[in-house]
Amino acid sequence: MKGILSIQSHVTYGHAGNSAAVFPMQRMGLEVWPIHTVHFSNHTQYGQGWTGETVSSEAIETVFAGMEKIGVSGRIAAIVTGYLGDASHCDAIARIIKATKKANPDCLYLCDPVMGNPEKGCIVSDGVAESLVGTLMPMADILAPNQFELSRFTGQEIHSMEDAIAACKKAQELGPKLVLAKHLHGIKSENFSMLLAAEEACYLAQRPHLSFEREPVGVGDMISATFLAGLVNGTSAADAFAHCNNAVFGILEETKASGEWELQLIAGQKHFEAPTNQFALKQL
Repeated sequence: MKGILSIQSHVTYGHAGNSAAVFPMQRMGLEVWPIHTVHFSNHTQYGQGWTGETVSSEAIETVFAGMEKIGVSGRIAAIVTGYLGDASHCDAIARIIKATKKANPDCLYLCDPVMGNPEKGCIVSDGVAESLVGTLMPMADILAPNQFELSRFTGQEIHSMEDAIAACKKAQELGPKLVLAKHLHGIKSENFSMLLAAEEACYLAQRPHLSFEREPVGVGDMISATFLAGLVNGTSAADAFAHCNNAVFGILEETKASGEWELQLIAGQKHFEAPTNQFALKQL
């Protein structure tokens, strides 16, 4: 059976990075093989802090080498990368992607280029953002940035839907065939907006914007994973995008109703298979 290699951060408590991405993909019927870039006690937005450490790039490559040794690399249908703890991770991951695509040329690579957001600024170690822009983002088949990261990659500011479409198309010219802009905060709307630029068209997905006392962490990781799982399962890009939007909203509804800060992936897991809400896409 083929599976997905997920190279991201990991938290023992709560849901962010691999802890927000692995279960949704498994719940959608896929084997998932995680490699952690950092191993923390909890995500970094807790006021009390966190404990743990960054995994070395050598350790990441050693784990992958072990997978190659037992013949698993040829069974990797897709790779997803997220938060990287060190700039050296980019070079290690680039080598893993090349080796995997050599073993399976049809392997998809989704790059979730975690750099930060406008409120927090850059939240990664020195050199990571530059390495993402220069190395991993152009290698991606699928790019899943937020607005801040999309602007960083393309050099284009986004203040309107027209700007967002132009930035996505420019990103496609730089390598990725699919670009999923996960949070277009620059688009004036009462709804939460995401944009997918595919080869045939651009699609807008919107859902109600839920307010939280403390915004949940790991939503972007969940979006990337859910979208990729749909593609690997053979769904069209547009249908995978719609399913992703519907499923993620269901999890956020469960989270808000629970009064908890952490994403309620387990309590709301039914949404990954059969979302309760159905929001139609708009083709632009």
